[in-house]
Amino acid sequence: MERMFQSMYYACDEHIGLAIDMTVDEQEAAPIVDKVKEEQESLSTTCSFCENEAIYSINP
Repeated sequence: MERMFQSMYYACDEHIGLAIDMTVDEQEAAPIVDKVKEEQESLSTTCSFCENEAIYSINP
């Protein structure tokens, strides 16, 4: 059975470590961590793990 992986996570300060750990576990490689751009902030991007505003995007 093939496991489905999320391609990108968004994280608040509280969940950045969890998002990085999950990406490393899934991809077996270090992710790219960027701050959410101002254009995305205006779209109310939320954390993938809670309802807080996302500060970081984590890409495999």
